[in-house]
This record gives sequence, C-alpha cells and structure tokens, in this order.
Amino acid sequence: MWDVIIIGAGASGLMCAIEAGKRGRKVLLLDHAKRAGQKILMSGGGRCNFTNLYLEPNNYLCDNPHFVKSALSRYTQWDFIALVDKHKINWHEREHGQLFCDDSAKQIVTMLLDGAKQVGVQLQLQTEIIAHSQSADHLFTLQTKQGSMQCHSLVIATGGLSLPKMGATPFAYKVAEQYQLPVKPTRAGLVPFTLQQKDKFAALSGISLPATASCEVKVGKKSKQISFSEALLFTHRGLSGPVILQISNYWQPGEKVSLDLLPSLDLLHILQTQQQTNPEQTLKTLLAKQLPKRVVECLLEMAAIENLPLKKYHEKQLITISQLFHQWSPQISGTEGYRTAEVTLGGVDTDFVSSKTFECKTTKGLYFVGEALDVTGWLGGFNFQWAWASGWAAGQEV
Repeated sequence: MWDVIIIGAGASGLMCAIEAGKRGRKVLLLDHAKRAGQKILMSGGGRCNFTNLYLEPNNYLCDNPHFVKSALSRYTQWDFIALVDKHKINWHEREHGQLFCDDSAKQIVTMLLDGAKQVGVQLQLQTEIIAHSQSADHLFTLQTKQGSMQCHSLVIATGGLSLPKMGATPFAYKVAEQYQLPVKPTRAGLVPFTLQQKDKFAALSGISLPATASCEVKVGKKSKQISFSEALLFTHRGLSGPVILQISNYWQPGEKVSLDLLPSLDLLHILQTQQQTNPEQTLKTLLAKQLPKRVVECLLEMAAIENLPLKKYHEKQLITISQLFHQWSPQISGTEGYRTAEVTLGGVDTDFVSSKTFECKTTKGLYFVGEALDVTGWLGGFNFQWAWASGWAAGQEV
C-alpha cells in the first residue's frame, strides 16, 4: 500500500515524486525503462535545455490557453534555476534565453534522483503495468509482473508519443480513455518537414542559414500570422533547424509556410541598386553574395528564372525574384513524424483536469502531469519548465 504511485520517471514524474516525498507521503515511482530520465539525458545535445529565461504562458499551445498560467506562476523558471544553483550545476545562456548545463544532462538527472532518494521515494524500473482499476472507495490497484500494489493517489507522468525509441507509448491516453476522459487528437510537434520535391533539394543537405518562417493560425473564427526567426537546415528529406521545429507546432497539413531566406535584407532594393550601379553583373553572382550558391541555383532553377546580367530584367521580374527569396513557400508533404519529434501536440483534455492540482475533475485521486496533457511548449526549454511546474503543483496535492 502506497500513498502515491507515479507512473513515469521522467521530468514531471521525478519532480512530483520529490514534492510528494517532502510532504511525508509514501511514494513509489515506476517506469518501464531501464533508467530514469531518458529524455532529459538526450535533450539539448546531451546538455539539457532545462528552462528559459523569457517564459510566458503564450509560449504554449493548449486548447485552453489559460490552463498553464497557475502552475507556471507558482513554480517559475527562477525556482528551477535556484534548484540547479543549489546543487552547484554550472549553466550558460544561449540565444532566446535558453539555458543549458555547462557539462552534462546527467547532472540534472542525478540532482532529481538524489532529491527523490533523500525524501524516501522508492524507484522501481523495468516495471510494466498490466492492468489498473479503481475501487468504490477510490483506491487504485495496479497489476504488474512483479505483483500488485495499491495507492490512494495515482499520477500519470508517461508523456506523449514522441521518440518511440526512447520508450514513448500511448499509455497516458489509454488510462484517460479507461476513466472516460477525452483526449485531444495527437500529432508530432517540434518536428522536421518532409518536402514533395525532396530529390531536387538533396544537394542542399547540410546547408544552414538564418530564416524567418511564418504561417497562418486560426484563433477562434479569426486567423493571425505567427513567425519565428532562427536557423534553417536543409536535410536529405526536407527542412529542419530550430525555425522549422518552431513553426511545425502551428502548421496543419495542406497549409502553407512562408520562408524569408534573407530576413535582415531588402533584396528588391539591392537588386534595383545593383542594376543601376553594376548592370553587367549576373543575377547568380549577386545572389551568391547573400546566400549559399547551391541554394541560389536550386531555387532559380525551380522557379525557371534565367541567370542573366541585371540590366536584362524589368521591374516586375525583379519583384518576382525578390519574392522568391523573401516569401519562399516550399511544397510540404508532411513531417518526419513521432520518430524524430521532440514533443506531442494534443493529449488529455485540460477541461477535465484542475489547473491548480492536476487532479481529474471526474475521477478522485487520478492525476495527469507533463506532456501527457494537451499542453505543448515552444522549442527552447519551455517543455521542461512545464514538466517541472506541473509535477511540482501535483506534488503539493497528492
């Protein structure tokens, strides 16, 4: 018999276990993997982008945009930074307020595991849940290959479907369905795009350049444009890099994404000026001063634009050339899917979960935290902060 059983020894599960243990609760933390904190260990290139300095509720996608506010305001990025500092883990800031460990993500996992051990949390790995149920007196019973166990509070912290090789499963959604909780449709988030004409872009694989990506997003009956400015990476299958991962959260199949490949320049002005001052210069020569030559050649070829001296182009052609590089709309066939996605969009419907306690409104003693919920953050430490905050908040209640 346990006060609390938490299924999922990732970021949110570990944080919840620590906080519940601090309150003197008898806590069992279960996971089917061989080691705890798998996604923490591989995140940020092994250095764990553990939070972000410039965190706001509008950095999250959720059908109920107000849901994230309570937890994020009660356990902030400054609280987690203080915890990291307390354990003397050195860190540094990168662009856009992203914080990384100087050394290794292992330090974050060790910090959390040590914290759980200090407050008496029992960790049990390689444990598969065969069945679970709740009795009339709200007691949960779990059946595993190691035997059965009971608890008063059951926390689901098993995440979403992204990175199945890391052990991702639909377990959280199956639990929700068993207790008649709606699950919002799921899809891969923070994920590279595949292109319809990928063969034509194969020669560009490995090229990276700064870009701004934009797409239209529906907000109720209205639509607004959302944009991100970061690095773009051409791959052998399509497009990646931070700017693509960010916009992928908002892109819907069939919709367009506009890419500005020269976000800090006015190409039309450059073309017009150079046409006057250097009319014999060819178009490719001019463009290759601003962009990688292979990118220039590929886009001009696809748009069937001839490489001529600048004096040969009339004004409408210059506008068309400018738009090609400032408003390039590649033909997106889809995404790389959950195989490479960093997060899962959608999840357990937040209308049925308390934003303060994370307890289900319809099932006493059942809690969902972290990525299992219909909450997805931007790239850059936002999803980890959601895990820390939601785990912390549930830990105060279970």
